[in-house]
Amino acid sequence: MSISILILTLDEEIDIAACIASVAWSPDIVVLDSGSRDRTREIALSSGARVLVRPFDDYASQRNFGLSQIEYRNPWVLMLDADERVPPELRTEIELRVAGAGPQVGLFRVRRRDFLYDTWIRGSGGYPTWFPRLARVGRVRVERSVNEEYHTDGTVEALDRHLHHYPFSKGLDRWIGRHNLYSTMEANLMADRAREPLGAVLRRLVTADPVRRRKAVKTLVYRVPGRPLLVFFALYIVRRGFMEGRAGFTFAMLRAWYEFLIDCKRREVVRGGGGTGS
Repeated sequence: MSISILILTLDEEIDIAACIASVAWSPDIVVLDSGSRDRTREIALSSGARVLVRPFDDYASQRNFGLSQIEYRNPWVLMLDADERVPPELRTEIELRVAGAGPQVGLFRVRRRDFLYDTWIRGSGGYPTWFPRLARVGRVRVERSVNEEYHTDGTVEALDRHLHHYPFSKGLDRWIGRHNLYSTMEANLMADRAREPLGAVLRRLVTADPVRRRKAVKTLVYRVPGRPLLVFFALYIVRRGFMEGRAGFTFAMLRAWYEFLIDCKRREVVRGGGGTGS
């Protein structure tokens, strides 16, 4: 069974050709661009993709548009970022699993291998983290403006093979700029949750809804003092990021910095400070 591809882009001329090449086996590749000012759209078109443009508002809205407002040639769509690649073994598994999926299945999750300095940062990257990426068209909706949450009216299954992710392909400056933006969005979301009474958060921990439980856990985690230092300790020591050399130390430090930035901006929002503009 053929699979359609959806790739979200904004100024991705460095990555988009390699991303499309990794899914060249699909007869239906769609690039949903947020208004790139570089050669992203030109390269995507020359690589055989369909290109649509929608101004960016937030990640959930962009993905919901991609899942509900675009007509695909196939009943399943694989969602990718431009800095991700689909290795051959993942393609094979996707085709087999989709061909055998019953009508109750609405979504498949996949794990990523993150790379820095050509090293798979397994420990410091917090592996494994699951990402819902393969959706049955018309059966999935997305919530939360950043680090999105996926919901389906069907069941969710897991794939065994991995996506390959190159978050530093455009350099450290681009990664920092992007995560500065992410931290602002996270801070505003966390500030809203910080106003929720602790008793209400604890009650959600015992709910039968796994999505509500995950939200409650994250709300509690963001109230833990010294959380950025704990993140570094967990990634570098507990998860053995120190075994990954310079790449492991670098990424664990960057993750701690990102969490620290969220905390600083969240406190600013809660106290009504000078805003959280990036």
